Amino acid sequence: MAPRFLFRLTAALLILSGSVLAGEIADPNVVVNTSGLPPIAANAPEGNPYRGNALAAEIGRSAFNQACSRCHGVDAVNKGQVGPDLLKMDRSCPRIADPVVRQMCILDQDDFFLKSVQEGKTRVGVVHMPAWKEVLSPAAIWTIRTFLESRSR
Repeated sequence: MAPRFLFRLTAALLILSGSVLAGEIADPNVVVNTSGLPPIAANAPEGNPYRGNALAAEIGRSAFNQACSRCHGVDAVNKGQVGPDLLKMDRSCPRIADPVVRQMCILDQDDFFLKSVQEGKTRVGVVHMPAWKEVLSPAAIWTIRTFLESRSR
């Protein structure tokens, strides 16, 4: 009986303390200057407004290396880091033959990316990725997405 109780108590303590032990927070010192890019209009269409913009990709590279490289690898070269390889993120949409469905896939991935960066990733009380919404503007997040897209093709 005692080993079972100790096992449950240990498991409960690990779950409760997990968010403290893995308590990642977004680095408030990350600075991303997007002033050279066109502002994002309130009525802008869905998706990444900077897709294909070379300046946005350059800004995104700097932003990525400041904010994301610790977990996803410098310049998004993942060599066993704890975070997933983000260069694999966009491999499925280009394979879709129907252009309408392909565009819907891209927009869905854009939305997923934006929300993931803004809200972070927490599972079972453990923070796997911090929420960046208080640090990175949507424009800064889109530059990171643009950088990743420029690397994954």
